[in-house]
Amino acid sequence: MNDTLPLSQIYNFARLGNAGDAVVIATDADQRVAIARWAGVLSLEDFSARVDIRKLAPNRFGLSFSLKADVTQACVVTLDPVPAQLEHSFTRELLFTGQTARRKPAEPESASEVVVDSLEDEGPEEIESLHYDLAAPVLEEFVLALEPYPRRPGVAFEPPPDGLEPPESPFAVLKGLKPGL
Repeated sequence: MNDTLPLSQIYNFARLGNAGDAVVIATDADQRVAIARWAGVLSLEDFSARVDIRKLAPNRFGLSFSLKADVTQACVVTLDPVPAQLEHSFTRELLFTGQTARRKPAEPESASEVVVDSLEDEGPEEIESLHYDLAAPVLEEFVLALEPYPRRPGVAFEPPPDGLEPPESPFAVLKGLKPGL
């Protein structure tokens, strides 16, 4: 996957009123081909999302996403096409920090130290611009919602039959070289 997203839908939170707003993200055939290539799926027959936006405070926004997609992935056993319908809902909360945010200086971490934060304790996503790409979280959640091991119905992985002799160990040759055996 490359770093450039195949879809963009910029929203300006400065125009959001107290009543909220709704944005529909619809895709054309070329965009669906680009998303399918980016996501590593065979094809994308339909891809759309609705975003309900509400103002929680002057600098805090709540977003509710509804994603729908008709996607075709490759079966992990046979590589045959596996069609699926995906419906996924999720929420995000944004906090506009703009130029008023004061960030504490980053503390250097040792090379062996890894810090893992729980997603539940994360809080709202901080944004520094009132122009936000609504398509980015939609694409992120789409990829996460895909079936990681799609299988065509009725297909199962079959290990090789037990009747085969296991291959001779590479060390069996050395055993014959040792005197007295």
